[in-house]
Amino acid sequence: MAKLKLTKTELKAQRDALARFQRFLPTLELKKEQLIQQIRRVQHEYDTVASQQAQLERQLSAWVALFAEDVAFADKVRLIQVHTREGNIAGVIIPIFERAEFAVADYDLFSTPLWVDRAVEMIQTIGSLRAQQLILAEQQRRLSHELRITIQRINLFEKVKIPECRENIRRIQIYLGDQQANAVARGKIAKGKLADMQIGVVA
Repeated sequence: MAKLKLTKTELKAQRDALARFQRFLPTLELKKEQLIQQIRRVQHEYDTVASQQAQLERQLSAWVALFAEDVAFADKVRLIQVHTREGNIAGVIIPIFERAEFAVADYDLFSTPLWVDRAVEMIQTIGSLRAQQLILAEQQRRLSHELRITIQRINLFEKVKIPECRENIRRIQIYLGDQQANAVARGKIAKGKLADMQIGVVA
């Protein structure tokens, strides 16, 4: 840490720094609240999507159990790509889910049970929900990371920088006050000696 300069210039610099930290602090506090709200929103959305997925999987399992036909669904539906776009929340760039793209293999409509068409659609929906969950998890990871950084900055300002500036200002003011008092005292002494010299000359 650099040694504190006990000068008027440094006093101004410390006052400017204090004002800057105090101005930034409410902005950081606001950002912290926004991030907390968004993390809660994303968590709620994640839970909703997970619940939808679990419900569809239960329905699909029930269908498969009802029929004796052995149908290999894994061979019929394959995820090709997840399409996303960029969004911005409180200054954080996040991916936003748009859609999941699937490839569906050709299968014989005559030799395959009728319910397979609906099951293939459900598998695509389930896959889409899973992809959406992954994107929401990434959103939450990025927002949580930014929240940690924001809290660290708030703590740095509140517990280190602002108290440090205030202490530096106090020290400089005491020093400059002492210097001013000493200058006044020296001035009085010099004035007294000058007066004594003038009296001696007159005498």
